[in-house]
Amino acid sequence: MEITWLGHGTFQFRLPSGQIMIIDPWTDGNPAYPKGHKVERVDVMCITHGHFDHIHDAVPLAKEFSPEVVAIYETAAWLESKGVKNTRPMNKGGSQVVAGVTITMTHAVHSCGIQDDDGKIIYGGEASGYVMRFGDHRALYFAGDTNVFSDMALIEQLYHPELAFLPIGDLFTMSPAEAAMACRLLRPRKVIPMHFGTFPPLTGRPDDLRERIKGLETEVWALEAGKTVTW
Repeated sequence: MEITWLGHGTFQFRLPSGQIMIIDPWTDGNPAYPKGHKVERVDVMCITHGHFDHIHDAVPLAKEFSPEVVAIYETAAWLESKGVKNTRPMNKGGSQVVAGVTITMTHAVHSCGIQDDDGKIIYGGEASGYVMRFGDHRALYFAGDTNVFSDMALIEQLYHPELAFLPIGDLFTMSPAEAAMACRLLRPRKVIPMHFGTFPPLTGRPDDLRERIKGLETEVWALEAGKTVTW
């Protein structure tokens, strides 16, 4: 599978099927979005929660490419109200197969208000994460925005993710200190840091996380925005 970080909490996956998945699309106005990158295809879209920096471009991209859109029930309903088709609503603990990937929705410790067109914040369900399991029996865990929580140990016991995507920026999500504890609970082979450096208050950095997990069998895999890697 090919992974491209598009800055902040936005990622593009080229799945084993060849289809393209976008997670938490924020392309327009994202200060960390790689210059020159253009989204040319979206077959699947996954939304972790309804904050602007994770859902900002979900509606325009969904209308342009007509992907299957995975989100918690209430966020999916809001997207439908904006004209988005092909939603695949679900809730925590549930699983469904999309583009050959078994997607399971997990808990996240975060809020999920959606800023509607009139500026009011409306209920968007709850923030979530995803475990994705592939045909070769590998699994990844995409935490979304969250603090560390003890049930990450259950995610490890149930799904054994080899790769974890964890926010480290602090202020709105966990910092490297909490992310280090998350690594101890999840025990992934690799962890990709995200949601840091986009704005000055997001002060966490991969090197800090790397220092804090010395002795663990977990590699900090710091990506460069716009540069595709293979997993």
